[in-house]
Amino acid sequence: MTTGVRGVGVDIVDLGAFAASLAEPGTRLTRAFSATERRQCRERAESRGARPGEATVSSSSGASGTSAPATSGPAPARREDPLARHLAARWAAKEAVVKAWSAALYGEPPPIAPDLLRWSEIETVCDNWGRPSVRLGGEVARQVAATIGEGARWNVSLSHDGGSAIAFVVLEGPGG
Repeated sequence: MTTGVRGVGVDIVDLGAFAASLAEPGTRLTRAFSATERRQCRERAESRGARPGEATVSSSSGASGTSAPATSGPAPARREDPLARHLAARWAAKEAVVKAWSAALYGEPPPIAPDLLRWSEIETVCDNWGRPSVRLGGEVARQVAATIGEGARWNVSLSHDGGSAIAFVVLEGPGG
């Protein structure tokens, strides 16, 4: 059986908007992350010097390190939540997984209605060296196996810079 690329997905998240949504009482985002994802993000933020619940002040020079025109001066400092920064990259990964899966099913109806998708069943977890991978559970795992095959493999890359977090996902599977 041949295996190949079945779908590609990418998503970018605005850190400020994501942090604001995360802070809203009753937000769906509280249920979107598994306990493992929340723990790993908290540990990553703390390992980089953040204290629990702390927001840090940062200054961004713009996308991809480009600076603003000299007449406007440096970008203003902004409050940044280190935990939200890492969770935002994982939220982008969840969205990118769905996009890659959807691309693999082009022309077919979604196997799970968007309002019934349990986001916590799409996890981005890291190994001991910080390399991310996708782990599926529950109905999402069952439907991916039914539509893509048991050999589905998810390649994921996460990044954040300035005011954005991004995830890029490549879905490999049988028949591609």
